[in-house]
Amino acid sequence: MEEKLVLTQEWDKTFPQSGKVDHSKVTFHNRYGITLAADLYKPKNAEGKLAAIAVCGPFGAVKEQAAGLYAQTMAERGFLTIAFDPSFTGESGGQPRYMASPDINTEDFQAAVDYLSLREDVDLEKIGIIGICGWGGMALNAAALDTRIKATVASTMYDMARVNANGYFDAENSETARYEKKNALNAQRTWDYKNSSYALGGGIAAEVPEDAPFYVKDYHDYYKTQRGYHVRSLNSNGGWNVTGTMSFMNQPILRYSNEIRSAVLIIHGEKAHSCYFSKDAYAAMMKGNPNPENKELVCLTGILRN
Repeated sequence: MEEKLVLTQEWDKTFPQSGKVDHSKVTFHNRYGITLAADLYKPKNAEGKLAAIAVCGPFGAVKEQAAGLYAQTMAERGFLTIAFDPSFTGESGGQPRYMASPDINTEDFQAAVDYLSLREDVDLEKIGIIGICGWGGMALNAAALDTRIKATVASTMYDMARVNANGYFDAENSETARYEKKNALNAQRTWDYKNSSYALGGGIAAEVPEDAPFYVKDYHDYYKTQRGYHVRSLNSNGGWNVTGTMSFMNQPILRYSNEIRSAVLIIHGEKAHSCYFSKDAYAAMMKGNPNPENKELVCLTGILRN
């Protein structure tokens, strides 16, 4: 039985509603029994079976932000799409709140495919996924596991296992650095258990100093301004639990990405601080891949960053 979710029925997205698309709210459950909330977008007056796409991300965002805009835009182009909130976040179920998991969040994508596969208006041979930011890595991980996924796009992807274990730009890639991080996280676990609550790690800062890295300023300009702020977004507010992403440190994803046979497109801005994730993930995916002809890395030039 699916958990009963209370979903907002008003249009509360950070982008305007399209007149070319029908919108509705749907729910589905994953393999762990967590009920996920999603926005469904379908081209107006569409008939027959459509190619379908499940969209998620960025990491710490909600479906009312970038994922929903991606989904609505793809629906304008003829696809049936859903943008969903991952487990433990947004309008989706799961307790405690604001946790992440390389396993459960990969499963969230597969659960979305489960849902799309049972719709009479979806072509089973044309189901794809789009993952943004940290969900770009999860999308590739799902593609390596789920043969029902026929095409995958990873947009400005983060490898969340790598960044949690090694830090940004692999600056903390040492046993000593990882030990200190794990020591602090386990001390936090003791505090959380003692206090029967989970301390939040903090979202995007309300004010950004002038000398902050450009990507920090970009995050602020989206998540903390009218452009992208949303009341349910972790990034816009209190962030993940301090221990929320702990398991990523010890559970690498993308281990068998070079066995993905289906089509994959990885897109990144060449000036983005995180571009190295996409370049390295693409190189690893192509190493001995049985179907290299349907894989592509596109690094966008110009002023694009994140």
